[in-house]
Amino acid sequence: MLLEKSVRQSTLYRTLMKTFSAKPSDVTRKWYVIDAADKVVGQVAVEAANLLRGKHKPIFTPHVDTGDHVVIINAEKAVFTGNKEWQKIYTSYSGYVGGLKVETPRKIRARRPALILERAVKGMIPKNRLGSAIVSKLRVYAGEEHPHDAQQPEVYEVK
Repeated sequence: MLLEKSVRQSTLYRTLMKTFSAKPSDVTRKWYVIDAADKVVGQVAVEAANLLRGKHKPIFTPHVDTGDHVVIINAEKAVFTGNKEWQKIYTSYSGYVGGLKVETPRKIRARRPALILERAVKGMIPKNRLGSAIVSKLRVYAGEEHPHDAQQPEVYEVK
């Protein structure tokens, strides 16, 4: 009798509770604009990464690209906290002997200001094929102008 009751309950449980898994056809993508002027680089990157992955949506599924498009403007005006502007180090290695390249954010900002935020966001995205598809929806611009007005992006405020 007890076994029969538990079998009935587990069958009932299985029919009522289904795990939802989003399909690529279920996803509707929106466009967001984030103004990084006088905002901390890490805080802007966290918000952008969450929007890109789709973690703010109720249909979020880890193995499906459910995220939105993100446009970051004023990347040259984003700030670091503390002394990171001078003390933080970005390294890249070419693979050749003596091919280690070391740069500070100050040097990178002079050469290509958008790269700082691109690298910060990319570091918060999975490192696989899905991550490559997610990062392709990120656009970072050093100045105020961007060519995505036709998509009617919503302004997203970083807290």
